[in-house]
Amino acid sequence: MFAVAQRLWHLPHAVFQLCVVAVAVPLFPLRRRRPGAVLLVLAVLAGAAPVVGPVIAATAYTVALDTVRPRHRVRLLGGASLLIMASATAAGPSRGPGSAAYGLELGLLLAVTAVVVPGLVGTVYGQQARLLRALRERGDAAERARRFADSEARTHERSRIAAEMHDLVGHRLSLISLHAGGLELALDQAAPELREEAVLVRRTTRDAMRELRQALGVLGPLGRDTGPDALTDATGTRSDVEALVAESRDGGIAVRLEWSGPDLGACPARVRRAVHRVVREALTNVHRYATAAHVTVRIEQNDPTVRVTVRNGASPASPGTPSEAGTGRGLTGLRERVELLGGTFEAGALPSGGFQVVATVPAEPDDAVAWKRSEGGAEASPSAAPGDAAALSREPRTAGALTLALGAVALWVLMALAIGLVYAQPRHVARPVEPRLGMTYQELAGVVDIPAVRAAATGNEPPRPAGTVGCVYSPGGSGARPGSFGVIRYCFNASQRLVSIDRFTVPSVRDTPPWETP
Repeated sequence: MFAVAQRLWHLPHAVFQLCVVAVAVPLFPLRRRRPGAVLLVLAVLAGAAPVVGPVIAATAYTVALDTVRPRHRVRLLGGASLLIMASATAAGPSRGPGSAAYGLELGLLLAVTAVVVPGLVGTVYGQQARLLRALRERGDAAERARRFADSEARTHERSRIAAEMHDLVGHRLSLISLHAGGLELALDQAAPELREEAVLVRRTTRDAMRELRQALGVLGPLGRDTGPDALTDATGTRSDVEALVAESRDGGIAVRLEWSGPDLGACPARVRRAVHRVVREALTNVHRYATAAHVTVRIEQNDPTVRVTVRNGASPASPGTPSEAGTGRGLTGLRERVELLGGTFEAGALPSGGFQVVATVPAEPDDAVAWKRSEGGAEASPSAAPGDAAALSREPRTAGALTLALGAVALWVLMALAIGLVYAQPRHVARPVEPRLGMTYQELAGVVDIPAVRAAATGNEPPRPAGTVGCVYSPGGSGARPGSFGVIRYCFNASQRLVSIDRFTVPSVRDTPPWETP
C-alpha cells in the first residue's frame, strides 16, 4: 500500500485522488444491496480520479453477474460508461490530465477498461451460472420423474403379485378352513376325542389366512396396506400402539407401554406405518416364543428421530432357546423397511436371556436416501454423494477462480497503461514566436545563428542598417533561382533590439570531386 500511495504522488492532485479512493472503497461492499446506485456513483468518482478504476471494474463485474434482466443490465452499464466519460471530461481541465479533450480521451479509455469489459465478463459468467443451475434443476426433475415412474411400476407389480396370491392361496385356505369347520361338527358326534384336532386345524388355517393378508399388505401399494390392518390416519399413533398393547394383554402377555415425547400424528404415513410394524412384529414374536415374559414397549419421539424399543425378559417356562426357532424373515423385513427410511435397526438376544428390538427412524425421512438404498443396496452411503460432488466441483471452481484473478490483473494492468499514456502526452505545446521588430534577442528563442549560413552570406549580403552591432543568420530555404538558397538575417542594435529582418539569396557552393579532371 505504501508503494502504491507513493506512486500516486506522481499524478496531479494526488491528495484529491487519495481522498476519492477513501470514499470509493467503503461504497464497494454496498454493491449487493444497491447495485445500480453504487455503480453510477463510482462511475462519477472514477471520471474525476482514475485511481478508482479497479474498484469500479470489480463493481461492474458483480453487478453484471447478478443482474438477470438484459435490458436493466445494458442500462446500468451504458449509464455508467456515459457518466464516467462526462465526469472525466468535466474534471479534465482542473483535476484531470489537461484540457477537456484529454479528459474525454481518458473517460473513453476508463469506460472501456473499467465498465464495458468487466460488464461483459460478468454477463457471460452470470448467464453460464444461471444456465448450469437450470440444467441441474431440469436434471433433478427428470431424475425425480424417473424414480417416480420406477416406484409406480414396482407398486403395480407388487399389487399384481398380491392379487394373484390372494386369489390362489387365499381361496385354498378358505376352503381348508370351511372343511375343517365341517369336520369339527362331524367329529363332535362321531369321535369327540378327535374334535380338538379339527379345532386346531381350523384355527391354524385362520391364523395362516391372517398372516397371508398381512404379507399381502406389504406387497400392496406404498401409500396403504391391504387386509384387515389397512393404513389409516391413526396407524402408528399413540392410540394405535396402545391398542396393540391392549390386544397383547388380552392374549395373556404382561406388556407395559412407555411413551416419551409428542404423538406421531404429524409424522409422515410411512414413519407411522414403520412404528406400527415394529411394535406388532415384536409383540407377535413374544406371543410365539415367550408368552410368559414381561414386555416393555418404549417409544421416544424427538425432533430428528423416532426410537422404538421392544424388550422382553426371559420366559420362566422356557428360559433357554425355544425348541422351534423362527425363520427370521419378519425381522429381516423390518430391517429393510427401517433402512429404506434412512434409519437403523437392531435385534438380538440379551445377556439376561430375553430379547430386544430397537428401531430408529427419521421423523422426516429423505426420499433420496430410500432411493439410493433401494438402487445401490446396503453398501450405498447417502453421505458419499455430496462428498463426491464436492470433490468433482472443487477443481472447476479453482480453475475458474484462477482464471478470474488473472483476467482481473491483466485488465488492471491495461487500465494503468491506458491512464499512463493519457497523462504522458504533452499538454501545453508552445507555438513558435513570430519575429517582430523591436523584440529582444532573448524573446527570439527559436532563432539560432548558423556559422555555415553566415559564411555563405559574407560578401553576398545587402548593407546592414545603421546602428547595427550584430546579426544572426538563419537558413531561409531554397532560392528562387537554381544554384542558390535563401538566408534570413536578423540585425540587432546596441540594446539587443531587433532593427531589421532581411531575406536574400546567395549562390550555393557545389562540391567538387577529390581529384583533378585532366
